[in-house]
Amino acid sequence: MEFSANLNIMTSLLSSITIRGLEIPNRMWLAPMCQYQANQLDGVPLDWHLVHYGARAVGGFGLLIAESTGISPEGRISPRCTGLWNDDQIAAWKKITNFVHAQGSLMGVQLNHAGRKASTYPALPEFAPGTQSENEGGWEAFGPSAIAQSGLDTPTELTLDGILRIIEDFASAAKRAVRAGFDVIEIHGAHGYLLHQFLTPLANKRTDNYGGSFENRTRLFKEVAQAIRAVIPDTMPLIARISATDWIDDEPSWDADQTVQLVSELQALGVDAVDISTGGAVPAKIPVGPSYQVEFARRVKQEVGIPTSTVGLITEVQQAQDHLDRGDADIVSLGRAALRYPSWPLQAAHELGKKRDEIPYPPSYARGAW
Repeated sequence: MEFSANLNIMTSLLSSITIRGLEIPNRMWLAPMCQYQANQLDGVPLDWHLVHYGARAVGGFGLLIAESTGISPEGRISPRCTGLWNDDQIAAWKKITNFVHAQGSLMGVQLNHAGRKASTYPALPEFAPGTQSENEGGWEAFGPSAIAQSGLDTPTELTLDGILRIIEDFASAAKRAVRAGFDVIEIHGAHGYLLHQFLTPLANKRTDNYGGSFENRTRLFKEVAQAIRAVIPDTMPLIARISATDWIDDEPSWDADQTVQLVSELQALGVDAVDISTGGAVPAKIPVGPSYQVEFARRVKQEVGIPTSTVGLITEVQQAQDHLDRGDADIVSLGRAALRYPSWPLQAAHELGKKRDEIPYPPSYARGAW
């Protein structure tokens, strides 16, 4: 089944998609979701991560994108986040990517610097929100300007040398990601983390070449994309995750118009696909509900013509398929639903009419087939 708003062609969730020459088995992707399980505080993924990602690979996701992974110790969201700033981390990730590949799935990693949202307590039930002090294992946070995220400590404004180091850290982490066996790299430019902070006037009050105009506020994102593209294989897809709107209407902020322009410019710099989310820069009234972010992905897909993933309370198989049928997106990335149902893609194949012997059940799970 294929349908596109423009071509009247159907695209099933089950069909493969090729991005920069890499064929991804289906259009059901695991969205990056923080696990906060690197409890040795050294950024090294543990058995939790092997089991978590391994279960979703066994469950049939075509591409798994690993959680926000710090490009440096101070780039982590919390002390319990994973990283890719040293070789010990490479070895641990390699164990995971090897297992994922053995199940027939591919794996990407989301590289991130948390900026003013760094050094926070893990977002787990046993922790209260807030900045973790240096006495508790936290560190000094940096941002485009000395403006605090609501509920967090005020960051130190980045110097130009600090900005250059961050670009270098993204590139170095990307090189380690290649060595760790990842197939895809995603740049995290959403949810109020550092690159998004530079994009939005709500967090960026700089008066130098990294603040003020659209060109200046998007400069760091584009320089990071160029730096990563220059150090990874030409055949390796590069994805950008972007918050399409801050959901703020009464003052200058980041919005869908700017998102379309940025994505077009990123595409020209070698970004191959985008994952469109929203929000995270400041507290906002967000109309959360099923598929509430899809309209932004649809606009990017239609106006830029780049492979586009959509996210946001997409939980049912037919709901996801309908978005492809209408041409809203090329890929559906699953978060909460994937936490509840690691084998969501196998069930989707059943619900979409695949015969039992055509669904790639792991042999040991065949007795559990739908």
